[in-house]
Amino acid sequence: MKNHSFLHPETKHMRSILILIGVLFVLSACKTYSEEDKTTFDQKIEKYIAGSKRKYEKSETGLYYAIEKPGTGEFIKYTDEVTFMYTGRLLSGQVFDQKFSRKPVTFRVSELIQGWQEVMLYMKKDGKAHLIVPPQLGYGDYELDHIPPNSVLLFDIEITDVR
Repeated sequence: MKNHSFLHPETKHMRSILILIGVLFVLSACKTYSEEDKTTFDQKIEKYIAGSKRKYEKSETGLYYAIEKPGTGEFIKYTDEVTFMYTGRLLSGQVFDQKFSRKPVTFRVSELIQGWQEVMLYMKKDGKAHLIVPPQLGYGDYELDHIPPNSVLLFDIEITDVR
């Protein structure tokens, strides 16, 4: 990526993240997983859940989620802009993204990975949730800096504002 020295350092960082998320969303949609692949991911997830104290729901798409706090007001819509804090981990527990765990970030729901888009529609402002995102709803088979290909991802999210 080119160095845009005219941008504030935080703006440059946010711009990089926005571009990465957009590119990854498009690229992750390209991989098609077989039923066998999805079963393998489900087995890994179910093993993780067996050792967890949380009770997760599984959606038709394969997303596992636990709504800790539904929030207040209206449900979030696909066209909304949502401000939130989050931490992302691998199934091993290794944190791969905690940069925004204390400072909220804002994105349109449509800009998020598919697993996040789905859970956002179940939530409201001030809601909290835990997600288990299989690769077909996350970053797919693309290798990122701290995320290996075909990784099942864990997220803790807290919605702070909806517009």
